[in-house]
Amino acid sequence: MNWFFWALLSAFFAALTAILAKVGVTDINSNLATAIRTTVILVFTWGIAFATGGAPELATIAPRTWFFLAASGVATGLSWLCYFRALQLGDVVKVAPVDKLSVAIAILLAVMLLGERVSVQQGLGATLVVIGVVVMVARF
Repeated sequence: MNWFFWALLSAFFAALTAILAKVGVTDINSNLATAIRTTVILVFTWGIAFATGGAPELATIAPRTWFFLAASGVATGLSWLCYFRALQLGDVVKVAPVDKLSVAIAILLAVMLLGERVSVQQGLGATLVVIGVVVMVARF
């Protein structure tokens, strides 16, 4: 299975997450909802990591790797806290598209911070994502 298959699954589960989270934050503090969700993810992912033989690798992880994975975790946590609050306050049909601006932002950051090159096609695609979000959420 290639990257595209896994990316499609990611998109499907992210979409399902939006629907389930919107219902889940209806009668609860959004930060508490995020904490509950994160606890489930923690248990679930550690279970998968250990079931697939990841435990022996723990001792060999470099400090640099720990740092960047921890920083990524903090960024993910902040993203989720903001996302759940946005879902609590707004409609999924508006919150989800704005959240997907992360596609264009990730491309921009990859160019600026990682030195990745973007083709004209990829740049146009990112621009269309931004335009699509504006069309979906702006009031004309």
